[in-house]
Amino acid sequence: MIGADEIRTRFARAMSDMYRQEVPQYGALTELVARVNARVLHDDPALKARLEATGSLARLDVERHGAIRLGTAAELATMRRLFAVMGMVPVGYYDLSVAGIPVHSTAFRPVDDVALGRNPFRVFTSLLRLDLIADDGLRAEAERILAARRIFTPGVLALIGQWEEEGGLADVSADLFVREALETFRWHREATVSAATYRRLHDAHRLIADVVCFKGPHINHLTPRTLDIDAAQAEMPSYGMRAKDVIEGPPRRACPILLRQTSFAALEEPILFLGEGHAGEDGCHTARFGEIEQRGVALTPKGRALYDRLLCAARDDGPKDVPYGMRLERAFMQFPDTEDALRGQELAYFRYDLAGAATLPPGFSADAPIEDMVRAGVVVATPITYEDFLPVSAAGIFRSNLGGGGGADYAVSADRAGFETALGAEVLDECALYAGLQNRSITDIRDALRGTAVA
Repeated sequence: MIGADEIRTRFARAMSDMYRQEVPQYGALTELVARVNARVLHDDPALKARLEATGSLARLDVERHGAIRLGTAAELATMRRLFAVMGMVPVGYYDLSVAGIPVHSTAFRPVDDVALGRNPFRVFTSLLRLDLIADDGLRAEAERILAARRIFTPGVLALIGQWEEEGGLADVSADLFVREALETFRWHREATVSAATYRRLHDAHRLIADVVCFKGPHINHLTPRTLDIDAAQAEMPSYGMRAKDVIEGPPRRACPILLRQTSFAALEEPILFLGEGHAGEDGCHTARFGEIEQRGVALTPKGRALYDRLLCAARDDGPKDVPYGMRLERAFMQFPDTEDALRGQELAYFRYDLAGAATLPPGFSADAPIEDMVRAGVVVATPITYEDFLPVSAAGIFRSNLGGGGGADYAVSADRAGFETALGAEVLDECALYAGLQNRSITDIRDALRGTAVA
């Protein structure tokens, strides 16, 4: 049997190859990121050594996340089963309706350290909230269109069932699974609706048209990870890309936190609308784009609350004639920017490892505060990488590639219970995952040190 990590690696590689053929600028984007990363590693040997020591360097070149948008509960439930074959489970609930985007989402990803080290492929997966279509007739038409489509091939459904029954796939079956699964994410220029229907859905919200009017949930971007997103953004124009005006997320910091993202503008692609008597009408659609991300340390609930407060202050407070980037930097001067402060104030998660042999200096016990052990040089603290997403940032990326603007005004609340019902499972809490990783590392250290204290 082929393990889930290997199937995920094969799928991520195939997805990248497919998207490179469909969106040539994605190939230029990966070249740009590779160039920036190589320069950063050359100029910062300490960073390179740290990435090597933690195993993060090996995963850098293969790291990607993608994004898809689904239309029905049945599609979401089956997608959960498909990703399970690759060892990817739903983590986090994101309500984007508060930012004017009529979807709610989760991220399918691996969760344990070994799997993340092998390939941290993630897919940000959104479900259209049809209840947010105000026009009853248009909502019913969208429901009818979505109910008629089948986004999964019979072959991949059979292989998912085989995996669920047998607990794995043989080598040939794993390759076949990758090929069949890839068809769900492929771009099809033929719309499933007429030009008139497309325009009505587009006028309700451009994202609704993107979800409803096509044969499947074409992958709308793939995102490589960079070590310097500011440099990558500055160099995008030289590669023929029109970058976003601002980088989503926190400002540049000595100790990166959470997630920073930017993108190049979505492509205008030719499509063929469904016509009477099979006489199609030419048109165009804008949805697929390129994105870059830079990941920092995962924040605790306390740290996240501070982040959210400062982000809101940067967006809502201060003179509007001051550029947003400057307001953001000013606001985040209140956020500690050293690893010692992040640990000491319990704002971020860290993994702890013994610095050398399992021995303690005089006066120490295995139950000593972990910070005391770090200061004594017994233990090394390494920031835990944030593997997830930010709803405000995701909405900002979505809006910039759906024509900009502030989005619609949806007077609704989050519906996590409804999302999980559609999913057929609960989404995991990302903070619980990070806390578990941190706590397990501390427990492992104390277990190793028991009985080794010097009298």
